[in-house]
Amino acid sequence: MGKDSITGSDAADVFSEMLRIQGEAAEHMMQAWSAGPTAGKAGETSAFEAMGNAMLQFQQGWLKVLVPDSEAAAEPFANPANWFEAMQHLARANPLLDPQAQQRLWADGMALWQQILSQYDEKGQHKDAQLPLKDARFRDPAWSAQPVFALIHQTYLLIAQRLAESVDTADGLSDEDRANLRFATRGVLDAMSPANFPLMNPVVLERTLETGGENLVCGLERLTGDLERGQLTHTDTSKFTLGDNVANTPGKVIYESELFQLIQYSPMTEQVLETPLLVFPPWINRFYILDLNAKKSFVRWAVEQGVTVCVVSWRSADESLAHIGWDDYFRAQIEAIDVVRERLNVPSVHTIGYCVAGTTLAGTLAVLARRGEADKVKSATFFTAQVDFANAGDLKLFIDDGKLEFIRQASKGGYLDGRYLAATFNMLRGGDLIWNYVVNHYLLGEDYPAFDLLFWNGDVTNLPAKWHATYLKDLYRDNLMVVPDALSADGTPIDLRLVATPTYIQAGREDHIAPPDSVFKALDHFAGANRFILAGSGHIAGVVNPPAAGKYQYWTNDGDFASLEEFVAGATEHPGSWWPDWIEWLVAQAPAKVPAKGRRKPGGKSNPAIEDAPGRYVKTR
Repeated sequence: MGKDSITGSDAADVFSEMLRIQGEAAEHMMQAWSAGPTAGKAGETSAFEAMGNAMLQFQQGWLKVLVPDSEAAAEPFANPANWFEAMQHLARANPLLDPQAQQRLWADGMALWQQILSQYDEKGQHKDAQLPLKDARFRDPAWSAQPVFALIHQTYLLIAQRLAESVDTADGLSDEDRANLRFATRGVLDAMSPANFPLMNPVVLERTLETGGENLVCGLERLTGDLERGQLTHTDTSKFTLGDNVANTPGKVIYESELFQLIQYSPMTEQVLETPLLVFPPWINRFYILDLNAKKSFVRWAVEQGVTVCVVSWRSADESLAHIGWDDYFRAQIEAIDVVRERLNVPSVHTIGYCVAGTTLAGTLAVLARRGEADKVKSATFFTAQVDFANAGDLKLFIDDGKLEFIRQASKGGYLDGRYLAATFNMLRGGDLIWNYVVNHYLLGEDYPAFDLLFWNGDVTNLPAKWHATYLKDLYRDNLMVVPDALSADGTPIDLRLVATPTYIQAGREDHIAPPDSVFKALDHFAGANRFILAGSGHIAGVVNPPAAGKYQYWTNDGDFASLEEFVAGATEHPGSWWPDWIEWLVAQAPAKVPAKGRRKPGGKSNPAIEDAPGRYVKTR
């Protein structure tokens, strides 16, 4: 039957029949799997039955998470043929697939099946099957060892590819609607991957047979625990202790308010730069992303370069911080600047603002400039920070009126539970941060890795509801930070054009949270001498990249450029970390040095301490 002669209806019927036949084949395959370990072995029937029950329990539990409001969610994929029908319905129901696109999909699907099946003999064996569609989720040889699993995942990849393409090519969609639909489609397709379901995944089936179902019993316990905690587990948290093997650079808490503690780190050199460095980490995360361990710590590395480093540790909100709003975080940054200047008896400080704290640092600099106090800050460094939110990426999908209302209702007691924020960021990279863990740790029962970055990622921080709502509406939704005097902080209008402080602006080439073209736009608003560098990798690894690791690269451009594209076109690539470039720039702003004694050693009479770093606030849940 020629491709051009197939009507959409005929193609759908033929493909549906193929799905039905393959579903029966899948059932036979499952029977073969089940017969293998029990045939001829007395006494193992009950063990296999227990394994099957564990698989069914897991299936039911996980599917209720996927489709929590559906009464039919208990057992829709107990028969793999139902999964095929679900994928077929997903493709048929997509309004962006016109009849011609539908016809091409079904015809290409049949051609794909013929191509795959031609590589297997009557016994379902192959020498070296070459499957046309590639995806890391299906790289295990088990996915091609039997035609049933080859057909399952190749069918999924074909339909997923066409549905994703339909969003990109459909006419009549606004940019906002297309972005929302693209995100939603990707989320549904990631959830529908056959890798996520025990009966569809040959690697899981093999592991289940090997362990007698213990992997699924373990996975069900983990799923139950995560549902009770309201948070997906990414690492073995028992392996980490704050102040011991993470956040362990020596230092003291020298000041605290209701909103933050201020940590000063002990010097490691005989002399230090006279101008100290004050770091504002994201107030949506714990500060120790910059102090994970001795090898990765930006804080320790900067101290070793002869910098007096102070870091703000934001307090995780509870009902006692329900009154905290927009002005309070700006006042806190100004307060921290003044405390460091007073404690160390210096006229000015270098500053760093990471991510959202960089946004508020920009506003703080504008306030100080308007007040005639710009000289309190010698320089400002921005790690993956946005001030212009016109191109802020997928996070803008979470600030329409409906989602803002959901956030308002979820903010009970005057604060937003940090688990909502963690779930949002996980959704931005669902394949890596959700489904990868579902397969490895729920289905396969693999042990969790002991990974400090993932420990930090799961250490959520609550936010004051008033502050968070204002930030989302005024910045992400309405982009008012770049409108002169549209916003005020602590009674002073904000105009970024007044910021003449020298700035170092770092962006991550693969950053999905603060896209590099969005970070780059800060150059359009600051009036001072700006240095922009583009780092390899993303929002975290692009920042936390110590020189000793020898990883990634960064790009500089000392010429003229008006856009990120022009910057990249004329850029010079440098291997490894950008940290040495930054420290060279920082020293150039204020090269004077002083002995590392007296006030430079926190905890003495001239600079008393409250407690040892990392302090109490970072440990508050």
